[in-house]
Amino acid sequence: MTTGHQPQDRYKAVWLIFFMLGLGTLLPWNFFMTATLYFTDRLDKLQNASSVTEKVDRSILASAAPTTTSSPERSSLSSIFNNVMTLCAMLPLLVFTCLNSFLHQRIPQSIRILGSLVAILLVFMITAILVKVQMDALPFFVITMIKIMLINSFGAILQGSLFGLAGLLPASYTTPIMSGQGLAGFFTSVAMICAIASGSELSESAFGYFITACVVIVLTIICYLSLPRLAFYRYYQQLKLEAPGEQETKLDLISKGEEPGAGKEEHGGSAPNAQPSARPSIIAILKNISVLAFSVCFVFTVTIGVFPAVTVEVESSIAGTSAWKKYFIPVSCFLVFNIFDWLGRSLTAVCMWPGKDSCWLPGLVVARVVFVPLLILCNVKSHYYLPVIFAHDAWFIIFIAAFAFSNGYLASLCMCFGPRKVKPAEAETAGAIMAFFLCLGLALGAVFSFLFRAIV
Repeated sequence: MTTGHQPQDRYKAVWLIFFMLGLGTLLPWNFFMTATLYFTDRLDKLQNASSVTEKVDRSILASAAPTTTSSPERSSLSSIFNNVMTLCAMLPLLVFTCLNSFLHQRIPQSIRILGSLVAILLVFMITAILVKVQMDALPFFVITMIKIMLINSFGAILQGSLFGLAGLLPASYTTPIMSGQGLAGFFTSVAMICAIASGSELSESAFGYFITACVVIVLTIICYLSLPRLAFYRYYQQLKLEAPGEQETKLDLISKGEEPGAGKEEHGGSAPNAQPSARPSIIAILKNISVLAFSVCFVFTVTIGVFPAVTVEVESSIAGTSAWKKYFIPVSCFLVFNIFDWLGRSLTAVCMWPGKDSCWLPGLVVARVVFVPLLILCNVKSHYYLPVIFAHDAWFIIFIAAFAFSNGYLASLCMCFGPRKVKPAEAETAGAIMAFFLCLGLALGAVFSFLFRAIV
């Protein structure tokens, strides 16, 4: 095959579409997470409203017999919201990413990606509508957790399928997905700061988040539907299905806008050089990418272990009563993290060092564990066991910036290199497996976050 006939990504259209797909993968869920304060505040208000009658009944019965009911604070649904939300998010994310790794060959790619996007869009439309609907606290809590499970279930299928799809293209086309996901965090941080500055009601801010998420998902669907129209994408999409002897013929068909299989039907059979495509072995692929799979898992285990569970507990040592105290965590924690994480993810578009077979890559990944004690020893409030060594705000901002940049860069490198360690026909499966280990790292990090917060 001559490289001169290879289609070019004109105007970087495919690159930009994958960037938009990456943005659409995480931005809706990030907005949902940003609205956590809205959910807990509404639960408190709903419970307080529903407890008026109970208080009257208890005052009537108090003269007859003493009661032993617990205080509203201890029984509040809002007090367990974050813990239950983490459980309802991580379990479906891990389970469905694993299922996607094994079953993606049985379900068409378009159904997995388009179906997941439509399902997530419907969930966010319902969420936006429910902002204006009154209901009791318990049904609101249960419905919210069901929505969290649905978003993460379909999000897991979407993310795994997307990385598998990118695995069919050159290595640089995983970078826009990672970069788009990083930019999603940046947009969310800016939205959080704008909401604080505007002083708007939590319900109004949450409604804006959910509507924005719906718009982004619709744009993502449009971008995905436009992919098959691009010759560059069609070339790599069909390349994995063909033997080397057929590739030159298919290039000519694609350039003419014809169906790749038309020539076979006219001549009554496949080309002489065609080879039957064997289903790739999951175990064999996993052996080839095991180091990279461990690396991306370890990267996110360390990251989620301390961010945001520990980092949001850091207090400013110079703020006093100034406005900086109100903006310290949104700016120095979330905004700084998301900016440098995005920069790290985007850097792999121009620099991919160390290489996929270098020992430096897993070495640098493991070395990131140094950020755990560095961040824990910052000015964390309510510290009982460890002293505060890095009290000044500047230390915390420097650590967060380096922590985020290394997270974005190393994770993006691993996700780019994973599909390149296997044969082209196995690249989609390798991408899906890498997505599973990414989600495994998120789940393990959520578990370790309890330990890291407890030892402060």
